[in-house]
Amino acid sequence: MSDPRTIEPPASGTATRDYLRTLTRAQAASEAGRWRVAVELWERVVERNPVSGNNWYWLAEARFAAGGYGGAATAYRRAVAIGVWDRQAGLVLPAELLLRIARCHAERGEPAAARAALTEALDAGLRDLDGVWADEHLSSLRSEGWFVERFGPPDLETASRVDGWRGDLRLLAREAARRSYHVGSRIDRARFDSAVHRLDQEIPQLADAQILVELKKLVRLLDDGHAFVLPRQDDAELRRALPVQFYQFAEGLFVTATAPEHGRLLGAQVLAFDGYPVDELVTALDPLIARDNEYGAASVAPQLIRQTVILHAIGVLADPARATLTARLADGATTPVSLPADSLVSQLVEDAPCPPGWRFLPYELPGDPPLYLRNPAAPYWYDLLPDQRLAYAQWNSVGTARGEPVEQFWDRLFGAVDDHGLDRLVIDLRRNGGGNTFLTVPVLHQLIGHRRVNRRGHLFVIIGRHTFSAAQNFTTALDRHTNAIFVGEPTGSRPNFVGETIPFELPYSKLLANVSDLYWQSSWPVDHRSWVAPDLYAPPTYEAFAANRDVAMEAVVAAAAHEHLPGW
Repeated sequence: MSDPRTIEPPASGTATRDYLRTLTRAQAASEAGRWRVAVELWERVVERNPVSGNNWYWLAEARFAAGGYGGAATAYRRAVAIGVWDRQAGLVLPAELLLRIARCHAERGEPAAARAALTEALDAGLRDLDGVWADEHLSSLRSEGWFVERFGPPDLETASRVDGWRGDLRLLAREAARRSYHVGSRIDRARFDSAVHRLDQEIPQLADAQILVELKKLVRLLDDGHAFVLPRQDDAELRRALPVQFYQFAEGLFVTATAPEHGRLLGAQVLAFDGYPVDELVTALDPLIARDNEYGAASVAPQLIRQTVILHAIGVLADPARATLTARLADGATTPVSLPADSLVSQLVEDAPCPPGWRFLPYELPGDPPLYLRNPAAPYWYDLLPDQRLAYAQWNSVGTARGEPVEQFWDRLFGAVDDHGLDRLVIDLRRNGGGNTFLTVPVLHQLIGHRRVNRRGHLFVIIGRHTFSAAQNFTTALDRHTNAIFVGEPTGSRPNFVGETIPFELPYSKLLANVSDLYWQSSWPVDHRSWVAPDLYAPPTYEAFAANRDVAMEAVVAAAAHEHLPGW
């Protein structure tokens, strides 16, 4: 094929129309699986537009499906060089293209070339290692020692406990070095390697829960708020947790929800665990919590404090099956309360606002709970407050609710805003831990274009420690592109952060681990803030929570009443 730099662009409207017709036919042929026709059409498309990585990708896919592996490898290589960003193809990372090149070479009986391409894919951060071993296009390589070593399943039947845990540690360390966006740059690699070596030596003397604690400390070094090591869902022992829910308010750690049989603890302030002061316990747990900033750590700590196996492993509790809380009850009395741990309530994410059947403090109080607690389990919902010319929208997760896609929800909301002549909007993101950032883009566009709402003093966004990941990206975009006033407390992540959830299993322990491989630069390159800060600082207090008041909405209402103040 000719050098792409020497190809003349279409010189007339007729040539452009011919190109677009060919492109449409090529797409249709690929969708129909008519691969030989698709190859011919995509070659014509690439001839006219050789600078599009998408075109090269689809040509490679067609050639591969038609059995032309050599030509497919050439086209994939060109797609790697240019890059692919195609909505129909989805996320096509360079490592995935390199894996496809390895498939081509394996199908052609070229193991050395396949090995080289797979090595490139690994170096580029290939995600699905298990899928490589199961890939039928690579089956001819399964007898190769190097392939078995890198991708084959470990022999766990003959491995001792110590060898099994050491294998898990090696895998985690390897994947952290291979995947992590920061390893070798912003984190201290020598410190990380030293921690790995030290844990490898200590494994024979450590209980399983203590090894879990040390692995948590290890991923804490990656400067990655999405990094984690967690027990598998069915691990009843490591997933033990107290049947109460905590929240860290400005005044201290309080019980906000309980299993029915422990209702006397509802609203209690917890002062100590087995005599260990809460403040010291929070400090002891801090090295176990991966975070982007201190507010992200404050979001995780109350969940970790429930996990008695962890507290026992760090030497706080005498018994991993129970804890004695020193609690100041709602009536002011201070008393020790012994609580058994229950493996059935130890979930990765708390049910909203608490597990089914539990007692939740705001729902026990007289009167209606504040808006943000009226429908916390819904991904998104809204209410209209015409007397205040205001619409309130709570967005709790950046996903799609059953029956109504995100974009349709916001269409409906803005329709209601227009129909009722409202000119103020509150978007509540304080409980939003993230999801799919791409779903936020149409919402952002609507907000930018809604001139009646997108004015200083008319658009308010409530943020907090749980505002994380995709919700952080949305917050950062609102900060850059709208006239929003932020209310509440700082977000749980940074405007620019490393983050992605692509967990993998450690084969011996079955622990689930995650190391992020993407850098989200949602703000300017020179934005080094630790969080998006509120314009109106209204942190949650227990005093307001116990009175069913929402200090953030109170701040919004007060600010909206004074929209013409200087600074707005």
